[in-house]
Amino acid sequence: MGEVVFEYPLVFLLLLIFIICAKWCRPKSEAILFPHLDIFLENRGRKSIWMTVLKWIAIIATIIALASPVIEDKMEIENKEGYAIALVLDASGSMRYGFGRMLPGIGAQDKFGASMEMAQEFIQKRPDDQIGLVVFGNFAYVAAPLTYDKNILGQIMGGLSSGVAGSNYTVINDALFQSAKLFKESKAKTKIVILLTDGESRGDNVPFDVAMRLTQQYGVKVYTIGIGNRGEFNEDHLKLISYKTDGQFFAASNKDALKEIYEKINQLEKSKIESEKYIKKSYYFEYPLFLGFLSLLFYTYLLNKRGIA
Repeated sequence: MGEVVFEYPLVFLLLLIFIICAKWCRPKSEAILFPHLDIFLENRGRKSIWMTVLKWIAIIATIIALASPVIEDKMEIENKEGYAIALVLDASGSMRYGFGRMLPGIGAQDKFGASMEMAQEFIQKRPDDQIGLVVFGNFAYVAAPLTYDKNILGQIMGGLSSGVAGSNYTVINDALFQSAKLFKESKAKTKIVILLTDGESRGDNVPFDVAMRLTQQYGVKVYTIGIGNRGEFNEDHLKLISYKTDGQFFAASNKDALKEIYEKINQLEKSKIESEKYIKKSYYFEYPLFLGFLSLLFYTYLLNKRGIA
């Protein structure tokens, strides 16, 4: 139920004028003396009470109608400009090691596990975006197309592990090419790729220039993340990818640094949410107007019945 308001509340000042006139503007008439006047007045008083009630109902109802009562239902519609984002994750054999080449379970989480955890946290912060997933190692493949269904995406990610795409190579160019193809049918105004790797591009089937040309053709911005110690990944190659697509390069030597990088990207690429407010008005002036008309009709009937002009 909406809020009841009056479009012309100043009309209620008319009620004050009627009240003043009822007290100070009474009509004067000639006095006529009757015998047994007390009996006449007693009978007249009972009738005049109903007439008074009907008269004031008519006045008040008419004033309410003139004030135009409405019920306002306020609606707020959010126009959300979501992004299309492709997460491109290195699943090669080297990702099973911990940061700094430490073995799993010896003081550090493996790089692939940390990458997946941070990626899933990032996904939960992007409820209005389409997100897809590309995984690469010896070869690159689309693990999940662009989707709004974050639950399905989470289930797919939960079934991945390092080495799932082969363990010996790191086909970054192929992965970039596959991620660009995700946006072929996308109508999103902003298209983002977040490419994470801990190695150098080796074993590619797609030349770098071809991958970059397709990426630029679809207007994709690429954020690259080198994970692990400096020297383990090809920093120059990752910087070049970001430079050519107006993105940024980041380096993460530990899990906390990776978390900060995802948070920074989340802030840099914030979806626009614009709210528009609408007010639906339902008019109800006809109800008090009808009540006032009926009251005036009965008032006129009683007035004529008494024989008073």
